Amino acid sequence: MLLIAGTIGAGKSSLTDFLSKEMASKPFYENVEDNDVLPLFYSNPERYAFLLQIFFLNKSFLGMREALSNDDNVIDRSIYEDSLMFHLNADLGRIAPMEVEQYDNLLNTMLRELEESAPLKYPDLMVHIKVSLDTMIERINKRGRSYEQITNDPTLYDYYKELNQRYDEWYENFDVCPKMQIDGDQLDFVANEDNLMVILEMIQEKLAEVRETHGKGHYCTDKAIAKGDFSKKNAASVTS
Repeated sequence: MLLIAGTIGAGKSSLTDFLSKEMASKPFYENVEDNDVLPLFYSNPERYAFLLQIFFLNKSFLGMREALSNDDNVIDRSIYEDSLMFHLNADLGRIAPMEVEQYDNLLNTMLRELEESAPLKYPDLMVHIKVSLDTMIERINKRGRSYEQITNDPTLYDYYKELNQRYDEWYENFDVCPKMQIDGDQLDFVANEDNLMVILEMIQEKLAEVRETHGKGHYCTDKAIAKGDFSKKNAASVTS
């Protein structure tokens, strides 16, 4: 099972679609187009942040559980990224501390269930598409979802900037399974599809390596940042 990770506009869905076709496997996409809560969140983040993140968490859990049926199934955004988005909104004051506690309890319960229900099936590889803030915003503009546009809500610039920075640190701390990073600016497969074959070769080489050398994986982790929770780090920086 492959986890395709990246910030908004990184190209996760495009890469998921390509890889699933090349590997004759099933793609599991982030649920955006038929998500009625997402535009509500952008219109009123304080009211709808918790509801939106619970929606994503549930969909990700069900998707990961179903994806275990085939080693080469590809997941567009993992459950760990859902937690990253949740905790960013919590740190911005959009989610109450009691809701944070309940979310974290639910996430850990889901991860333990995955661990126990599929003890021999774990994510083989997490592929992080790293893009610059400029590329991120350019792609958000191109896909044209009105509720995502900075021109309609200038405060989104700081939100996108913080999210992009957190993704980089999250990747560095991710310890659930083997990982690799793709430079989405240099290998811009969204603008140039020829780069997809280059990326496919990189992923296949990494998969062959980890499947030969990597031991038993896991879903659970004690490292908070690996689950997108920066609160302890932020608290430490305030007190230091």
